[in-house]
Amino acid sequence: MGLIGLLFTWPLAPVHGVIKLGELIQQQVEHELRDPAAVRRRLEAIEEARRSGQISEEEEAQAVEEILRLMSGPPRR
Repeated sequence: MGLIGLLFTWPLAPVHGVIKLGELIQQQVEHELRDPAAVRRRLEAIEEARRSGQISEEEEAQAVEEILRLMSGPPRR
């Protein structure tokens, strides 16, 4: 890339940085969605909420189903 190319791409450098940051954030979120320890904590929190009467059986089933769907879905790229 010569001087001319650098002059034309330099104004877009912040945009490329923001895109890269977004990709890194997406990777981290996907990792945490599939982390077994985090999934276990979420499932335990749902179970505790059900035992304490904060949510109904249907809400518990929906929440567990959503966690499993997110965990088993293909990673987005």
